[in-house]
Amino acid sequence: MSPREISLVQDSFRAVAPIADQAAALFYARLFELDPALRALFHGDMREQGRKLMAILGVAVGSLEKLDQLLPTVRQLGVRHAGYGVHDGHYATVGAALLWTLEKGLGSAFTTEVRTAWTTVYSTLASTMLDAAHAAETQAA
Repeated sequence: MSPREISLVQDSFRAVAPIADQAAALFYARLFELDPALRALFHGDMREQGRKLMAILGVAVGSLEKLDQLLPTVRQLGVRHAGYGVHDGHYATVGAALLWTLEKGLGSAFTTEVRTAWTTVYSTLASTMLDAAHAAETQAA
């Protein structure tokens, strides 16, 4: 991730923060529209789940400049998500729902450059989570 990509992601996330609850609701609606089977992975209050999502995104986005400090937490998250039943293919669906949500939330501010920056950041974090989940699976076998 380049400093420019980090800046674009951080600035755009700050622009979405005032509508965090709406953005989270849009995200989950889109996620379940893309893959209705994912709904079974979520239990409890979806508003609370949305708040957790936005909080963890906020921490991740705010820590992108200190990626070496962020990655251990991201790895743990990947292992935990595997335990919840998250599979490799789900990451692409989540990424698509995230980009769609950002596009809706940011409107014309969601430029090609911002989309590319978010894609880079998401790909980095998702691949780290997947690698950790796979390593944990291999270790357990």
